[in-house]
Amino acid sequence: MIQTVRNAWHVPELRKKILFTLFALVIFRLGAAIPVPYIDTELLKNMIVSNSGTIFDLLNTMSGSAFAQATLFALSIQPYINASIIIQLLTIAIPALEKLQKEGGEEGKKKIQAITRYSTLAIALLQGFGYYTLLRSYNLLASTSIWAALVIVVSFTAGAVFLMWLGEQITEFGIGNGISIILFTGIISRMPSMIASLFLGVTRYFKLNSTDLSGWTDEAVASLQASALHPLLVLMLLLGMLALVVFVVFISNAERKIPVQYAKRVVGRKVYGGQSSHIPMKLNMAGVLPIIFAQTIASLPATIGMFVPSSQVEGSGWSTFLNVFNTNSFLYMIVYFVLIVAFSYFYTSIQFNPVEVANNLKKNGGFIPGFRPGRPTADFLAKVLARLTMFGALYLGVVAILPLFTSNFTSYQGMAIGGTSVIIVVGVALETVKNMEAQMLMRHYKGFLE
Repeated sequence: MIQTVRNAWHVPELRKKILFTLFALVIFRLGAAIPVPYIDTELLKNMIVSNSGTIFDLLNTMSGSAFAQATLFALSIQPYINASIIIQLLTIAIPALEKLQKEGGEEGKKKIQAITRYSTLAIALLQGFGYYTLLRSYNLLASTSIWAALVIVVSFTAGAVFLMWLGEQITEFGIGNGISIILFTGIISRMPSMIASLFLGVTRYFKLNSTDLSGWTDEAVASLQASALHPLLVLMLLLGMLALVVFVVFISNAERKIPVQYAKRVVGRKVYGGQSSHIPMKLNMAGVLPIIFAQTIASLPATIGMFVPSSQVEGSGWSTFLNVFNTNSFLYMIVYFVLIVAFSYFYTSIQFNPVEVANNLKKNGGFIPGFRPGRPTADFLAKVLARLTMFGALYLGVVAILPLFTSNFTSYQGMAIGGTSVIIVVGVALETVKNMEAQMLMRHYKGFLE
């Protein structure tokens, strides 16, 4: 990866794209540090810390700590991701959208993109109002006037829409995958604080064992014990993170190549076909989207609770309901795992259609050795797809919930969403490197032809 970036830096065109991307990311981080007025950010940060492992902690991680600081980019690109998911699902349910996507060509793509943008604006308004309701429920507002509410909601909405535009600019003028790179940057920006918390935990462990605590209060001793981390535990966490990264990289690059043979055709004096090829079927064909889908559905109770003030009252019905679906509860883990598996099958069926692939092979004179063209080929591809999807779904589910189990058995909560973060970070990094290599290869061929 480092070698690819170094080679790309020596190419003037790619160097401009890299610099533009870095400049856009600097703007993103600056916007993530500009606080929205009328909000007590210190109390908000304490509230997020006290609710570690909940949906608030998840939103805070995905936004690069902007959610806990109530900054301009507190909503991050979640509205755009949710809008994209909704529109993608509607293209299957609504024939007009499906026809527009498949047969509309470039004009159809532009219309769907416009629909996604307007949907992003609507979802950002809804989430901005939900965030304002949350702040008001926790008494974190310096003013509850209509003007303050309008400023807060409009600021959050404008920040989400601006990030959507910034991601599109990175895709067009930068190194590509703008939305993914912004999400990648938001997650990576929390690494220094995570390392600092690990170091602080080890320091407090040695302080706990080397300091005379006879004059300390019980509360102070309990606080020190709760935040102390054994060095061996920290070493195991770091090794676990490294092993998780290696495992995710291995699975991301794993694929099954199905051989395809093309029959020879004689047209005039020319002979076409006769060559061998293959159909690459990735083990994790759905990518990280099933996890995003599952998070969106699993977080619905907490999202609805943001609009209900009684959910913040201990002992109330809503409070009890939200505690049941807390991200540290085993019921949440089970629901989360089942949703990931279900969405993996669902999204893979959208991405790869065995009947369509078999028909295309038949039209082009191709066949899989050992299987007749048409229905037998489609059945074979469907069987292979089912097996790969099963392993891919189990992989996503295990990687996503494994850190949740880790956080339940250790005092360190920083791993609560580590699996999801690692999959996103590794996936975006690999995809970005592939894009840069493709651009360098295209420039090489272009220079050769010229």
